[in-house]
Amino acid sequence: MSFEQLTLKNQLCHRLYMASNSIVRAYREPLMKLNITYPQYVVMMALWEQDKVTIAALVETTMIDGGAMTQILKKMADKGLLEIIKDQYDKRKRLVDLTPQGQALKIKAVNIPNEISCQFSSINSVQAGQLMQLLDLVVNDLADKT
Repeated sequence: MSFEQLTLKNQLCHRLYMASNSIVRAYREPLMKLNITYPQYVVMMALWEQDKVTIAALVETTMIDGGAMTQILKKMADKGLLEIIKDQYDKRKRLVDLTPQGQALKIKAVNIPNEISCQFSSINSVQAGQLMQLLDLVVNDLADKT
């Protein structure tokens, strides 16, 4: 009986895990200057695109677990980056609204994507686009299963 399928070198998922960890580590220093974590950065990017959204919409956009999102938003509110307010039309819903401080952080973060992409010296922009397309397929396939 062969156990070759159980070796790490043959695991796509382990490569994705290693890549994910490496990317989060690469973001650590630039984000430390902004006093935010990578998950908080993801939330900020979503809110810079579309502010005053429901928490549910933010969970859907970022694909961050709802329980984790609650903790992330609380920490960000404590930092003064956003407010969680009641929807004026449906008091059961909560909206996430960036504060002026949260909006201003966008200017400080503007160069981070270029700073990180410069670290990908082994792949060009075409390959980066192809990788994004492949990862979208992986995410979509696995999202259908959960």
